Amino acid sequence: MSLPEDARPATILAQAAGAIDEATGGIVPPLQPSTTFLRDPDNRYRRGFDYGRDANPVVRQVEAVVAALEGARAALAFASGMAAMTAVFRSLPPGSHVLAPKVMYWGLRKWLRDAAACGLLVVDLVDLDDLDQVRAALRPGVTKLLWAETPANPTWVVADLSALAALAHEAGATFVVDNTVPTPLLTRPLALGADLVVHSATKYLNGHSDLLAGLVVAGAEDERWAELRRIRHDEGAILGAFEAFLLLRGLRTLEVRLQRQCGSAMHLAAALERHPRVERVLYPGLPTHRGHTLAARQMTCGFGGMLSILVRGGAEAAIATAAAVRIWKRATSLGGVESLIEHRASIEGPDSPAPPGLLRLSVGLEDPRDLLADLERALDRAG
Repeated sequence: MSLPEDARPATILAQAAGAIDEATGGIVPPLQPSTTFLRDPDNRYRRGFDYGRDANPVVRQVEAVVAALEGARAALAFASGMAAMTAVFRSLPPGSHVLAPKVMYWGLRKWLRDAAACGLLVVDLVDLDDLDQVRAALRPGVTKLLWAETPANPTWVVADLSALAALAHEAGATFVVDNTVPTPLLTRPLALGADLVVHSATKYLNGHSDLLAGLVVAGAEDERWAELRRIRHDEGAILGAFEAFLLLRGLRTLEVRLQRQCGSAMHLAAALERHPRVERVLYPGLPTHRGHTLAARQMTCGFGGMLSILVRGGAEAAIATAAAVRIWKRATSLGGVESLIEHRASIEGPDSPAPPGLLRLSVGLEDPRDLLADLERALDRAG
């Protein structure tokens, strides 16, 4: 059962793009755990499924929902966000030159550093909010890929996606955007010129901190897309059926969750700016953020549920603050219903772009007044 073509994002999400169980009429599509599927008598697969490493009914439904949200031609679900992201880079010829941000998800930055060390890629890191620096680093006809993440984890630098897309395409490079933090509800990179969009669906798309998943979505099903499909098939990196079932359930509430998280993050950011123990609040929704004007133009319906604070007193004070909270959970990851706090510099290591006093905050669904009171108590105690 399909939805109207002009259905809005909240409708697509709530009804999982119109998915039902065709066999019974159930309004929730069933979990199909089978890893192999019956051939027709003439050895064909007219039902569209042959083996679990290629496709699964609920995996395809997840892909359909996210593709619809992104305005994409197609989507591929992977077993984790890292599996999706690294597949994009491994689809390039060995030794390809790529540009990536200095501020980005640390796990992928580490992978790129290791890939460069073993000769798989040639990697240059740039400040994406400095277009002159990006232009100078691009090698026309040589650079194969420009990777972007905005707002960028964990300092929430904002990059101009339309301008970056133009620079990448002028140089003959593919432009890829990690849209994990804003989600398609706040930013649609394909409409701004991206060729591919990736997600760690572990985060906001699922929203319940109980599965690993990743997605790549594309504006065109071309040779590049065929190579990504091959990589997923050959390396067995497809999302599991049970995880896809949970992800589809999580997607149904994405709009209402993110709306609440954006509002709470804005409330916290504005209040924490006034706290004497906070040196600075990093949140694109604040007029004091240097990327605020661009974020207001590029993002719709909110500025996201992530922010960071710089605690006066550096790393020691920041870690002491995290140790003193009672409601916030000291844990990695982001985008779940529970609020998380983490000292990023100690997690990422000596080459981290995170300042020593930075605490990253992932705002959940708790009452923002409780979250603020908990942080204020912790800041005062650590001071």
